[in-house]
Amino acid sequence: MDDESRFRLLVQSVQDYGIFMLDPGGRVASWNAGAERITGYAAADILGQHCSVLHPAEDVAAGKPGRDLEIAVEQGCLEGEGWRVRKDGTRFWANVVITALFDEQGRLQGFGEVTRDVTERRAAELALRESEERFRLLVQSVQDYGIFMLDPEGHISSWNAGAERIKGYAAEEIIGQHFSVFYPAEDVAAGKPAWELEVAAAEGRLEDEGWRVRKDGTRFWANVVITALRDEQGRLQGFGKVTRDMTERRNAEQALRERRRLVGHLVEAQEVERRRIAWDVHDESIQSMVAVGMRLQLLASRLPEPHASAVGGLDASVQAAIARLRGLVSRLRPPELDRHGLVEAVSAYVDEVAGRWGLAHTVRDELTAEPSPEAAITAYRICQEALSNVHRHARANRVEVTLSTVDNGTMVRISDDGVGTAGGDAGAGHFGLVEMHERAEAAHGWLSVTSEPGQGTTVEFWLPILPDAPGVEP
Repeated sequence: MDDESRFRLLVQSVQDYGIFMLDPGGRVASWNAGAERITGYAAADILGQHCSVLHPAEDVAAGKPGRDLEIAVEQGCLEGEGWRVRKDGTRFWANVVITALFDEQGRLQGFGEVTRDVTERRAAELALRESEERFRLLVQSVQDYGIFMLDPEGHISSWNAGAERIKGYAAEEIIGQHFSVFYPAEDVAAGKPAWELEVAAAEGRLEDEGWRVRKDGTRFWANVVITALRDEQGRLQGFGKVTRDMTERRNAEQALRERRRLVGHLVEAQEVERRRIAWDVHDESIQSMVAVGMRLQLLASRLPEPHASAVGGLDASVQAAIARLRGLVSRLRPPELDRHGLVEAVSAYVDEVAGRWGLAHTVRDELTAEPSPEAAITAYRICQEALSNVHRHARANRVEVTLSTVDNGTMVRISDDGVGTAGGDAGAGHFGLVEMHERAEAAHGWLSVTSEPGQGTTVEFWLPILPDAPGVEP
């Protein structure tokens, strides 16, 4: 087999490309297996027909088949893409190369045409373009985030509606400017914009919060994410920047911190005053009444009846008053807290009040570390208020208090078997619940209340063991 025969065999066998010849008038003169597979025409069906049979009717009406051949003659070759028609009338998107064939004297002998069905590739490209367009429209329409692009030097190359709303610049005003225009003068002088791009380029991204400047010169607190954008070869093409105005959140956080600070000062002052009153009552009133009681007892022992009984009655009244004062002192500042720690103080209080209210009660000690005096008094006060709520509202028969050490802090759980309430309304409207929340938050902890009708209520709170526990926001 000679070279020409082998080449003809190769062309005839190709399946992925339609390779065929046209005579100078555009009629099909040869046909390979690939052309048959793509168009559905067998060689016997198509040989001798004009190539326009493969074109849509609108292209034929517009003279496109003939014009393509004319261009191929003028330029030697024509490459293009467009719709073609199969034998069954369905359309496919084709990549077509038409080559004019001339003999040694330059006379036109016909055309060689190579056709490939690229319908799937075109559909994928269209889907990609549509996806990119949808994404572009999404980015452009976002209002809450400023989303824009920077070139490798930091100049703005795109701008969305959110960026315009947050910063006040229209796209035509800001595109092309350096993004350092958004930074306060002191940050620009310190080289912060350039440093942020360097870090983003080195590490892939950078996240920061700080002051930024609007077009009108006002400042806002921004959360910023800068992402380095690289091509397939790893070359830096620019940066994507997402900015969110966090001024309201920051103001709310500062207000909350200030409120907690004030509550903390108030609680501290309240505890100092309670301790002072407790000491005054103990050192002055109780001691004086104890002395009075001793004298009454002595006097009763020296008097005849019925005077001795009368004085004894006075002594009993004094002893009752002393007991009430000692109860008051205990509530103001429980001596067990300073002497024996939180568990002893809570246990003594639960024994006293639960017994008086007729509640079965249990106190579980699972502490492995004693809290600081400040955390201990806060936990004790919250327990007091929670137990008071059980007495006033729960209609419970039993209460259980568990103290444990969790996450470098003290966890306290107070559960009852009372009537409960809807979970979202647990404790709603009770000032005591508000006070419990404020005490826990002022101590940099948290408190939650869970309840279900007929299932009882659980108050759970956590306080850091030390006031300056790591990770606690000052």
